[in-house]
Amino acid sequence: MDSIKEVKQLIPVSRETEERLETYIRLLRRWQPVQNLVAPATLDVLWRRHVADSVQTHLAVPDARRWLDLGSGAGFPGLVTAILLADQPGSVVHLVESNQRKAAFLRTVIRETGVPAQVHPGRIEDVTRNWRAPLDGISARALASLDVLCGHAHEFVMMGATAVFHKGRDYKRELEEAAHNWTLDLVKQPSQVDDEGRLLVINRIVARTFDESTA
Repeated sequence: MDSIKEVKQLIPVSRETEERLETYIRLLRRWQPVQNLVAPATLDVLWRRHVADSVQTHLAVPDARRWLDLGSGAGFPGLVTAILLADQPGSVVHLVESNQRKAAFLRTVIRETGVPAQVHPGRIEDVTRNWRAPLDGISARALASLDVLCGHAHEFVMMGATAVFHKGRDYKRELEEAAHNWTLDLVKQPSQVDDEGRLLVINRIVARTFDESTA
């Protein structure tokens, strides 16, 4: 049966963390009929498909305390990261979400769990324009192609942040497409919850010049 045991197989959690995760999922189930926060077909495997999968973001860069989560949606992985960092001083997860109703859901979870997260309602390019807050990590899951994600993240990565992007079975094709526009220094980590999935952990994103991309 799908439960928090899926998370505990990946990382030990305190009683407080477990309670926050339970509160999060309870709220998601309550809001789901109206907001359609996750695909209905995944409701029976929420813990594995969404929560445990999201835990891998934190595990990829465990020392990161200041995150920017792009296109947060229902909060995967951003809210899960915030819950795992809730007892770490100086932690904050910035959640960027353009859908106002989903942003309202994110605020509700933050209020009910007391996690160190902030919601930034708006389009990614608008929210991140002239960004000043220091960042250790950039995350995104089920949001856009790698090529597009690199466009959003490259300035932050070049300033020292590490990007962690969840990708599915088409990750090789996305890597090939992104290579036309970007030079990447990355590690492909196998997903622990999806045999076909990968976490792309990226420490360098440099835009290619026209001559380089067509050479």
